[in-house]
Amino acid sequence: MSALDVVLPVLIGVGSGFLSGQFGIGGAMVTTPAIRLLLGRPELIAVGTPLPIIIPTAVAGAIAYARRGLIDVRAGLTVGLAGSLASVAGAWSTRLVGGSFVLVVTAVVICYMAMDMALLAFRKASAEVESGVVPAVPHGVAKRLPVGYILLGLMTGLYSGFLGLGGGFIVVPALIRWFGFDAKRAIGTSLVVVSVLAVPGSITHYFLGHVDLWLAGVMALGVVPGALLGARVTALASERFVKIAFSGLLLVVGIVLALAELGVLG
Repeated sequence: MSALDVVLPVLIGVGSGFLSGQFGIGGAMVTTPAIRLLLGRPELIAVGTPLPIIIPTAVAGAIAYARRGLIDVRAGLTVGLAGSLASVAGAWSTRLVGGSFVLVVTAVVICYMAMDMALLAFRKASAEVESGVVPAVPHGVAKRLPVGYILLGLMTGLYSGFLGLGGGFIVVPALIRWFGFDAKRAIGTSLVVVSVLAVPGSITHYFLGHVDLWLAGVMALGVVPGALLGARVTALASERFVKIAFSGLLLVVGIVLALAELGVLG
């Protein structure tokens, strides 16, 4: 084993943690393609291994956002707990299809969410959002929030388990578009969801043989400092910049992953 075999996974962990703390996505959008493309591991190992790495990443990021008052704990726990059982079902369903298929689906979903976030990013930001004030949720919507959070959790959990992602790529845009959250509060709340969802998904993928514990442990060395740094950068950035940067990240990762699994990148 060379030094590069340790250094490269740690660096991937730092990058994953940074983007997780910055965008509330759990980091698997980076680690899944990196494990597959840079480390050359099998498809389902690339799907399952990021989930246990997500847990310390998301917890560290959530703590950083909570200190700045940028988390709705009730919403995060409701979505996360509702999605837990669904994440197990999603993880088990990977046995029914090939690993390459799972990664292509991952790429398509990522690209869709990128375009959705781009539409939100280029809308004219209100003075309240730009000043950092959380917009009020309409009264009619507020009454439906518990049910809405549960439905969002079920959908997120299914995708999280099936795709090996933390679910933040669904939760962040959904909280902004459907529940009236500003981007920073949506990202902080998403990290609570990701922390909860990653646990049952990790356990299920481990028993399916999809988790490389050594690799997960090495990558975990870099995720916590990366997450804390990413959370700080987002807290200082403008609302519009956060949305644009998030959509750009999703688009690049989705396209590269799709091209790689379709054989275009060799």
